[in-house]
Parts: sequence; C-alpha cells; structure tokens
Amino acid sequence: MIKLNKIYTKTGDTGNTALGNGERVLKDSIRVIAYGNVDELNASIGVVTLYATPGLKRKLKNIQNDLFD
Repeated sequence: MIKLNKIYTKTGDTGNTALGNGERVLKDSIRVIAYGNVDELNASIGVVTLYATPGLKRKLKNIQNDLFD
C-alpha cells in the first residue's frame, strides 16, 4: 500500500490555483473547469481504447494527442 505524506504548499487555500505558467486564477474559473473536463474525456477515451478495434484505437489515440495539444 502506498503511503502519502502530507504536502504543504505554504500558500493556504484562498480559492486560487496556479496554472503551468505561474498565473493564479480562481479554482472555479472556466479555464480550470475546461482543463478538468478535457482530462476526464481523455481518461474515458483511454478506457475505450482497451476495447476498441485497431482502426478505432488509432483514431482515439489521435484524438488524445489533439487533447494534449
């Protein structure tokens, strides 16, 4: 079993989160929500590829690459 130690960022929870470029935005901003939705879609596509035909699997992998971009 994996044991996770507590992680402290020392910034507190002010309702903001940092983006990859260092910009801070509200956690409920449309941009953060969109990132979460794309991440969930990508995970769902990953599950579907487990059961997909080779042709469909190639198409789904291309879609995943587009989502990462």
